[in-house]
Amino acid sequence: MPQIDQPSDDLRPLAARIDLRMTVCAPERAEAVMADLSAAAPDGLRAMLGEPAVADLLSATVAASPYLTRLTLAGPARLERLLAASPEENLAHSVAILSSEMQDAASMPEAMSALRRFKNEVALLVALADLAGAWPVLRVCAALTTAADEAIGEAVRFLMLRATAAGDLLPADPAQPEISSGYIVIGMGKYGARELNYSSDVDLIVFYDRDRIALRDGLEPGPFFVRMTRDLVRLMQERTADGYVFRTDLRLRPDPGATQIALSTAAALNYYESYGQNWERAALIKARAVAGDIEAGNHLLAELGPYVWRKYLDFATIADIHAMKRQIHAVKGFGEIGVAGHNIKLGRGGIREIEFFVQTQQLISGGRQTDLRVRSTVEALDALAARGWITPAATSELQRCYGFLRMVEHRLQMLEDEQTQTLPRDEFQLLAVACLSGFAGIVPFCERLRSELMAVQRHYAQLFESKPELTLGKGNLVFVGDEDDPATVETLREMGYRDPAGALKVVRDWHFGRYPAMRSARARERLTELQPVLLEVLGAAPDPNATLAAFDRFLAELPAGVQLFSLLRTNPALLRLLAGIMGSAPRLAHSLSRRTRVLDAVLDPGFFGSEPTPKDLGQRIGQELAAASDYPEKLDRARVVGSEQAFLIGVRVLTGTISAERAGGAYARLAEAMIGALQAEVEAEMVRQHGQIAGGAASVVAMGKLGGREMAANSDLDLIVVYDFTEDAPHSDGAKPLPGPQYYGRFTQRLIASLAAQTAEGRLYDVDMRLR
Repeated sequence: MPQIDQPSDDLRPLAARIDLRMTVCAPERAEAVMADLSAAAPDGLRAMLGEPAVADLLSATVAASPYLTRLTLAGPARLERLLAASPEENLAHSVAILSSEMQDAASMPEAMSALRRFKNEVALLVALADLAGAWPVLRVCAALTTAADEAIGEAVRFLMLRATAAGDLLPADPAQPEISSGYIVIGMGKYGARELNYSSDVDLIVFYDRDRIALRDGLEPGPFFVRMTRDLVRLMQERTADGYVFRTDLRLRPDPGATQIALSTAAALNYYESYGQNWERAALIKARAVAGDIEAGNHLLAELGPYVWRKYLDFATIADIHAMKRQIHAVKGFGEIGVAGHNIKLGRGGIREIEFFVQTQQLISGGRQTDLRVRSTVEALDALAARGWITPAATSELQRCYGFLRMVEHRLQMLEDEQTQTLPRDEFQLLAVACLSGFAGIVPFCERLRSELMAVQRHYAQLFESKPELTLGKGNLVFVGDEDDPATVETLREMGYRDPAGALKVVRDWHFGRYPAMRSARARERLTELQPVLLEVLGAAPDPNATLAAFDRFLAELPAGVQLFSLLRTNPALLRLLAGIMGSAPRLAHSLSRRTRVLDAVLDPGFFGSEPTPKDLGQRIGQELAAASDYPEKLDRARVVGSEQAFLIGVRVLTGTISAERAGGAYARLAEAMIGALQAEVEAEMVRQHGQIAGGAASVVAMGKLGGREMAANSDLDLIVVYDFTEDAPHSDGAKPLPGPQYYGRFTQRLIASLAAQTAEGRLYDVDMRLR
């Protein structure tokens, strides 16, 4: 394989720089295509086709790649130009032509056509320079990145020129309206690191700075820049007769499920400071201002620096970074890795593992060691070695593996210009990749690839190896980033989830801080550690997806999460109980989201062995009410303790500790205790406001299910209130004495309200007095 990179002092024509290492995978196909090309070739190209090196390069290329065959046959004159000059000169020429054509473009269709012609020429140029051995792997990545920078930059300038002509945008320099415009396009991932692959998406985040923009009066910047961003995406990825430029992905922006495709910088800073996740910090390592207001983009990234590069990392953050890694099931001595069907980016030993190996160590140490703050994966490996974080031997081996895997990635994508990293299972397609990669057949290619993957896996498995495994041996459970990890989807399917992609989305969304329980970084870190066992337990439910959805609703209602997640992490039995509640008792789940302190009672060793007696209930309720400062607070506390005790009865029924028949008596005893406690509070409040009628008394008579002690969790209370007093009995001191019937009528109303009124803490019971 060629070097990863090399000096660019060779400016000979491409035809003179061919160092061919490919073989022809389909001679008959190559011969037919070369005959068609020769027939249509201009004289200069026909002469070059007579040179063995050129003929061998093109034959091997068209034999393996239908996509490159189409580009080759579509423009013989273009092919001649690309072969007759250096690839460096051709790239500069293509950039100049694009700039001129975009300047002259008068409409969206004209701009789209110019951008697609540029892309097609660059695609053929880069492929030939790569396959010919004229450019090493990172030079190929850099050329593709340069093409993306130019295309996106020209597209943004075109859109701003249009907005300027319409009078919407008021730039300082009408010829270069993007300067100081406040419109910021940030490149992420491989694009930000100048490491684009051959058929890469471009990951973008778009921001606008309200303090820099100059729009006509009355024009709101949010909707204006959202429309501009939609037009930018259309210019890049809409397919026309000329193809497309780059597939564009905007999902790395803050909370993509809830935000617009263009965000204000103020909103971005608030998000990252309040809800940003560690995987987002890792992603921002590679962030780079690529188009629009570059100065504003650089300023924004500088402001985000303290968020990404923390001078001091607390142990919880380090644990979360470790957990992110350990949830990729890395087991040393894992055995053979298959080649056909293997994903060389996300699979074991793949490109993602090298990137993660680098980024986790950058996050941990880059806050104090600024020389680790580099975007390039290869440069970061060198920086880590210089600091002693990894050995020179490990650096050399990982850089070699990275270069080889990136080369194979390019070859794989050259077949049909598809954004794929999965090696084909089809034998001929796998042979085509092998031949483009410089191997004589499938067997030597597979041997080399497997060796490189196993080397990466060996280093990756050693990363944080002293930490405990969190995946329970079940396989990948990766929820960071914006892509569905294929191995995670498969792991969830094996756990029982009918819709594994839907389950993956639910878990990923937890980490965007949309729920109060997930607002703190500590809560999200605790949940990261809990996720593997949580998903396994929920996956054992009869309907895992429905149970996970119930747990999601539970999280949405939960006021805080740190203590609960820590409790569940150390109490697997409690987690299984919680899963049972989520799967079969939605009323209990709703109650638990408001009263998580009841889990303390469930943890009591004696909880499942006995039920509270009427005396116990009376004492617990009395203690709760005695802690209140006034009558309204007593009613709220009654609702709290009542719902908690009802929840605990439901748990006993759910776990089979008591039968449904015994539960009827338990619910009735709770209702009797609540009625008795609240009757005493109402009587005291009546005395305070209206005095006491000498010799007067009231009783509450239970009817229906309460009277028969056959209540259910949602039963009404059928009650009758009876009272007696002497007609002319005097009152004790009271602010507003009332006649006896009015006194006990108001007493009855208050008692019913104390039991049935809806407050911020909920409702205890529905009360029915119709049996009186």
